[in-house]
Amino acid sequence: MKSKLITFALFLGIATVSNAQLNGEIPASAYYKGGQVEMLKFLKDSLVYPPMAKRNRIQGQCIVDFILGESGEIIEPKCVKNIGGGCGEAAIAVVKKLKFNAPGFRVKNSIPVDFKLK
Repeated sequence: MKSKLITFALFLGIATVSNAQLNGEIPASAYYKGGQVEMLKFLKDSLVYPPMAKRNRIQGQCIVDFILGESGEIIEPKCVKNIGGGCGEAAIAVVKKLKFNAPGFRVKNSIPVDFKLK
């Protein structure tokens, strides 16, 4: 009985990975050299804070949705959560600069871009 349960659990684990891959639930950071830590560091270092947002002390998080193409290109980036003051446009611009490894299939993803004044 234990061996059947173990086999079933392994099967569920394999099925979950396959379904995640097909549904686009694999995070984009899995295809970024250095992983999530390096990707977030790049976003922080490359982000140009919009002057209007800085002047109005706008802080928060924008969310950028995009499709990661088969060869690692970013397709159709759009800001689905915008905090205003030009932050949405700045978030899209910095996400477009990301360089991903080729996953071999299309993956739909979202990336948070944090805007925080020092």
